[in-house]
Amino acid sequence: MSLKFAFFDSGTGGIPYMQFLKEKCPEAFCVYLADTKHFPYGVKSADDIVRSSSKCVSLILNKWNPDAIIIACNTISVTSLDILRSRFPHVPIIGTVPAIKLAAEVSKNRVIGLLATEGTVSNRYTKKLCENFASDCRLVPRADTDLVYFVENKFFTSDKEERLKAVRPATDFFISSGCDTIVLGCTHFVHLKKEIEECAGAGITVVDSREGVVRQALKTTAQIPPKEDADIFGAVSDLLQEHTADQSLFVTGFSGNDESEKYENLCLHLNIPWGGIA
Repeated sequence: MSLKFAFFDSGTGGIPYMQFLKEKCPEAFCVYLADTKHFPYGVKSADDIVRSSSKCVSLILNKWNPDAIIIACNTISVTSLDILRSRFPHVPIIGTVPAIKLAAEVSKNRVIGLLATEGTVSNRYTKKLCENFASDCRLVPRADTDLVYFVENKFFTSDKEERLKAVRPATDFFISSGCDTIVLGCTHFVHLKKEIEECAGAGITVVDSREGVVRQALKTTAQIPPKEDADIFGAVSDLLQEHTADQSLFVTGFSGNDESEKYENLCLHLNIPWGGIA
């Protein structure tokens, strides 16, 4: 039986992480939940993030009972990963944090840009990552909520020029700050990696955490013993899996009348199934 992974983010930012796992492990079954009802997380209080993410993890467990949950969101991970793991100890939960360690390994001039949400930029966990893995580097943070909204609402209907225009303020900021490396510290920005690289130029390396997150997810699940066929939760999950297409995108709700059409078109663009409201 294939391993079952559930991906969770406030929106569509973590989809590249799901697609990357499928590249590395084609036999895996994946499902994706976007908490669109509470998007965005990056400007919320820690209590609100914990509350909303806990509800989503409960929903995921009840609906799909996966072998592991991947929190494909930096803001959720740096804010509530430890709390989620303590509340749901029976399932492995893999977090996503800014690839500051990787950036420090590749940076030559030791000036690193961090493009993220306000919640990630200001979080103590992010500061700890810098202290542990990039203590000899100068970190240049930029919180960019507008760019998160652009990816969630406009990216999949935009042309290349619109995308380049959207990322240029951030890349210009990092160029003027002397950065030779940019960390994509919000999963939404991975959708724009090619445009960010183009605007930043050949002298700047752009890194994200997909490789590390997927490696950790596969390593963690490799140590999990197979679930017993007699396990009622496993049996229910297998039945639900039969009715859920691999890599389906589900959402928690809509804020407008045209939201369903937007996500249906997104799924067509990415060639993944549309699951609807979970």
